[in-house]
Amino acid sequence: MPIDAPSLNTRIEWLEETTSTNAIAAERAGQGERGPLWIGTRRQSAGRGRRGRAWTGLDGNLFATGLYTLNTTPAAAAELSFATAIAVAQVCDSALRDPVAIKVKWPNDILLNGRKLAGILLESGKAPGGGLWLAVGVGLNLKSAPQDVERAATSLAEAGATLDRETALQRLAAIFDRQLADWRRHGFGPIRDRWLARAAGLGERCVAQLDRERIEGIFGDLGPDGALRLDLASGERRYISAGDVFFPDL
Repeated sequence: MPIDAPSLNTRIEWLEETTSTNAIAAERAGQGERGPLWIGTRRQSAGRGRRGRAWTGLDGNLFATGLYTLNTTPAAAAELSFATAIAVAQVCDSALRDPVAIKVKWPNDILLNGRKLAGILLESGKAPGGGLWLAVGVGLNLKSAPQDVERAATSLAEAGATLDRETALQRLAAIFDRQLADWRRHGFGPIRDRWLARAAGLGERCVAQLDRERIEGIFGDLGPDGALRLDLASGERRYISAGDVFFPDL
């Protein structure tokens, strides 16, 4: 797979240390920055995942956020979480040379041999001057993985792959630019298909933990908006738009 440079308009900026690249991107957006801009940091003290969970900032790993301004709705922009997952997976492919090992887990995780390798957090808001700012946050375990997490984690280094964070971010920005251009031209359909081709647990038993209920069924498909389709034993189909999903058999 050829690795291209980001588009001429896409900038990359490195910080020595910050609390959260997503927080910095949101701050920049509020000040009128419209991107496209990727912000990486060598040390991150207060990284965040979904639902406010902490993302451990171990040295040598990639902590970065892309800032883009889009003329779309927050619901449509959320589709780019799947585009980001594809981009991160392809970055990992370039280091591992073993695409079969990398899977994507709904809604925002990347797995290596069933263990968490990366996470994604998208945030958005109204952009000064019009449109929607979108922060595309990525945490990728390049050198090491946290040991105090609910789900077993791993790193590229543990799999024998060598990839430094500067190269990883350059590749991520380039591949995400291509995914974004494809989404703008063709919509969510092609991205949805590429994501499903890598989906962990497709066709297998899973449990969705929602705010007020727990549902068990088979992961049957993605809806047209990216919701997970859960096929229940009763024959009912439920579409899950937000929640935690577990695959007991993975």
